[in-house]
Parts: sequence; structure tokens; C-alpha cells
Amino acid sequence: MAKKNLFLNKKNWLVSLVLILTFLGTLFVFDASVAEAFRTFNDQYHFLKQHSLWAILGIIAMLITSLVPLSLWEKISKPIFIFGLILLTMVFIPGIGRELNGAHRWIFLGSLRFQPIEPFKIALIIFFANWLSQHQRTMPFLFTTSLPILLILLQPDLGSILILGTIAFGMFFIAGGKMLHILGISGLTILLIMIAILSSSYRRERLNTFLNPQSDPLGSGFHIRQITLALGRGGVAGQGIGNSRQKFSYIPEASTDSIFAIIAEEVGFIGSSILLILFGTYFFIASKIANAASDPFAMLLGWGIIIWIASQVLLNLAAVVALVPLTGLPLPFISYGGSSLIMILIANGILLRIAKEYN
Repeated sequence: MAKKNLFLNKKNWLVSLVLILTFLGTLFVFDASVAEAFRTFNDQYHFLKQHSLWAILGIIAMLITSLVPLSLWEKISKPIFIFGLILLTMVFIPGIGRELNGAHRWIFLGSLRFQPIEPFKIALIIFFANWLSQHQRTMPFLFTTSLPILLILLQPDLGSILILGTIAFGMFFIAGGKMLHILGISGLTILLIMIAILSSSYRRERLNTFLNPQSDPLGSGFHIRQITLALGRGGVAGQGIGNSRQKFSYIPEASTDSIFAIIAEEVGFIGSSILLILFGTYFFIASKIANAASDPFAMLLGWGIIIWIASQVLLNLAAVVALVPLTGLPLPFISYGGSSLIMILIANGILLRIAKEYN
């Protein structure tokens, strides 16, 4: 009987899946970054060492977060949200925020460097879990949602706007928001996104590249063309672990937002499907944990985390297979990047706490 209960324990399933996905991410970050690490740092293990450190810190943070009572998050939801907004504004302060590749997305504090959008995602989820568990007034909801979106639009970071909008509207719907309002808001959001794309030459170029990648195969279309070649080379069974050709400076950012292309090239359709099954199982277990919560705050908190990670997985994969333009979003658990990995592991610590209190 004890063995059966252990097998059915959702906490054990969640921890196992998180550790497996994090390990696979570390493995593929090393594999995809070998050439870049050796060329840039003369150390093929550079990115592996960095990512491994972040993974260890993230797992420790996850375990600590799992000990924090949900009532504490509920009490400090407003200060966390305000602090998150302050972090988003700090990217524009000279000497603290840094412009990289034409975007203000990073904060530098001595040797510490991070993207404030990553902790803000958790701040937004905690705040809306508390706020929406009490009421679902449309106009205050729209005003609150528009504040961070405007700040991120100034950076600019269209991919993160899509994620934040999906989180906010998804939680609004689950909390009982009126469907008619959601449809109207969605239409307005799509219109604003199109305006944002058309008002920027960089974003217009990305859209044109997506619609016609062959128009400039050695320029703006190079990235997506090389990704397509990697997917094609993968075939059914792949080229084998370590045998990717595209990771040798063909695919830009091979270990970050384009890492799935390297994975598909090496392990093929079969290996990629296994990874997707792991993600699917993770979301199934996480949804069971969220649905078991009898308290509206805990339920919304769990679903906010699920919506965040699921929407980011879908957008990343959709961009890699050319269903949507490239957004620059990392693949959760898998892509290289300390800010994203640590925050996702902290979010899973909150899911573990929900499982502990309500399952």
C-alpha cells in the first residue's frame, strides 16, 4: 500500500520530472555550446560550468521555496508586484541597466547580471492570484496589466509581452472573468501587437523574414533557414548525440532560444517526441496539483505558473518550427540562461508547496 501511495504521490512525480528536465537541459546546453565556448573562451566547458551552477542554485532555491507557506506569498503579493515594476524600470537607469543588441533587458549590479522580466513573471502571477481570487473587475485588471506591458514595450521585448499577456488573461479567465470581455481584450491586444510590429523596422524585418525566409537567405533569413536545415537533418532517429553540424556557428544562439533545433538534429523525431512527452507529463501533474487546491489563491497561483511555462514552451517550439516569427524566448528547463532557469525552479518550489498544503 505504501508503495502504491509513493507511486501516486504528485510531489514525487513533480520533483522527478523537474530534475529530469533540468538534467537534460544541462546536457544539451553543453552539447550545443561546445563550439561557441571553445571559440569565445577557449574552454569547451564554459557554458556547462555556468549552467550547472545555475541549476544547483535553482534546485536549492526550489527546495527553500517549497518551505514557504502560501499565506506569506498572499500577504506580500502587492509589495512583490511593486518591487517587480521597479526592477523593470531599472533597465533604463544608466550604470545599472545595459543595452545589448539594441534592447534594454539586463540589470548589472557588480558581478550580478540578470533579466528583471524573469522574476517579474512570478511577481505578476502571485499578485494576480491574490487579486483575482477576490474580484474580477475588468477595467482595474486592464490598467494593472498595461503597466508592465508598457515598460516592456519600451525595452523592447515583444516575446515577453506575449507571455505576460497570456499569463494575465489566462488567469483572468480561470478566475471567472467574463468571456466577452476576454474576447474583446484579446482582439485589442492583437491590434496593439500588430501596431508594435509595424512601428519598428527591426520587428517588420522579422515578420517579413518569417513570411518569406528565402528573400534573404544569407542575411535576415539565415537564422530560420539554418534551423530548418537542422530539423531536416534530424529525420526520424537523428544524427546522434554530439553529432550536430548546425551548432558549429551555423545557428545563432544555439544553446539559448534555438536549442530545440540542435536537439531535433541529434535525436530526431523520436528523441524530440520523448522530450515533448516529458513536458506533457509535467503539465499534467502540475494541473492535478493546481486543481486539488481548495483555496482560490492557491489554485490560481498554480495555474498561473502552468500558463507561464506552457505558453513559453509552445511559443519557443512554434518559433523553431517556423509557425510564428522568432521571439527570442528560452525553452523552459532546457535553454542556457540563469535568470530563466532559477526563476522557473523557484516557481516549481511554489507548486511543491501547493501540493504539500492541498494534496
